[in-house]
Amino acid sequence: MFDMMKMMSKFKEAQEKMKEIKNQLDTIKVESESGAGLVKVVVNGKKEVISIKIDDSITNEVEMVEDLTVAAVNKAMKEVEVKTSEFIKDKTGNFMPNIPGFDIGNLFK
Repeated sequence: MFDMMKMMSKFKEAQEKMKEIKNQLDTIKVESESGAGLVKVVVNGKKEVISIKIDDSITNEVEMVEDLTVAAVNKAMKEVEVKTSEFIKDKTGNFMPNIPGFDIGNLFK
């Protein structure tokens, strides 16, 4: 027989687990660079830019700095997406169902 209380308990447990994982996303950090290291960007698992470092040698080249910053940020965002997905899969294990086409990483946005 279908046990509604058991199902609600499992749902609440899943909610708590997802909340805990979401709170841990800021522990994930990805550093990316562009222009052979002239611009370096650090992004966390919540897709927040933590820092941007620009080499002094290009500070007079505004357009180059802008282009390299955009490239470094975009690269970091792609890398953190992969790392965050792996983190979530590792933390949820068999807890969340594997539904084709359903990306649980989207639950944390």
